[in-house]
Amino acid sequence: MFTGIVRERGRVASFKEGRLLVESSLEPAIGDSVAVQGVCLTVIDRQHGRLGFDVVDETASRTKPFGSEVNLEPALRAGEPLGGHYVQGHVDSVGRVRSFDGERLTVDAPPELLRYCAEKGSIAIDGVSLTIAGLLDDAFEVALVPHTLDVTTLGTLAPGDAVNLEVDVLAKYVERLVGARLRP
Repeated sequence: MFTGIVRERGRVASFKEGRLLVESSLEPAIGDSVAVQGVCLTVIDRQHGRLGFDVVDETASRTKPFGSEVNLEPALRAGEPLGGHYVQGHVDSVGRVRSFDGERLTVDAPPELLRYCAEKGSIAIDGVSLTIAGLLDDAFEVALVPHTLDVTTLGTLAPGDAVNLEVDVLAKYVERLVGARLRP
C-alpha cells in the first residue's frame, strides 16, 4: 500500500532482460515493496546506492516503458501519515498527455477508466496522488502545484507522453458491491 506521495526521483541505471536498476538514496530491505513510477515492485537487490527489481512480462505489458528518471515511494508503514490517497501500485491503464501548460495537465484516458473518475476525486499519475480538477468525455484534468512539479517527474511531461494511471481503488469496490446488489 502506498499514498502517492513521492519520496524522491530516482535515475534508471539500466533495464535489461526484466531487471531494473535504479539509483536511489532510499534504503528499503530486500523483499520490501517500492512504487516505481506508480508500479509496485519488490526490491531484490540493494547495493552501492542502487535498487534492483525484477519486472515480469505481465507488469511490462500493462505499464509504460521506464524513462531515465522515475518517481519512487516506499510502501506505507503502520503509523505513518496518509498524506495522499490509497494507492496499490497496480496500474489500471496507460494514458496519454493531451496538453500541459505548466499548471494544468490534461490526460486522455479510456472509458473503462474514466467511469471511476469524479471531479475532486483521486487518481495516481505515474505514482503521484492527485486530485481530479475536471472531467471531459475522453479525458480528465489535474492541477499541479510547483512543489509537485519540482519533486516528481510530472514537470517533464509533454503532449503525447504516456503516463501510468491508477484510479482510486475505493471506486472499484463500490462499483463491484453495488453491481452485485443490482444483479437479479
